[in-house]
Amino acid sequence: MLKTTYTNARANLAGLCDEVTKNREIVIIDRRSGESVAMIAADELASLVETAHLMRSPKNAQRLLTALERALKREGEPESTDALRAELGLGG
Repeated sequence: MLKTTYTNARANLAGLCDEVTKNREIVIIDRRSGESVAMIAADELASLVETAHLMRSPKNAQRLLTALERALKREGEPESTDALRAELGLGG
């Protein structure tokens, strides 16, 4: 995670945008007269928002964490996305 000042961020905005998108870096911008803000790639933010949404349900969170644990232990057989969609009733 990088930190910079508002003044530096304004002067180097294009470079910071490149750093954020190319290197998946998060940049914290400290402001003198306000709270700090974070610059993050849009697709990273979308992924975080989606993960937070999925984890809101305790039942779904437990299912996802159990699946992650199995995957990390390399247990079970991989399934295609089509098979998973059918299992969840999401169509093809």
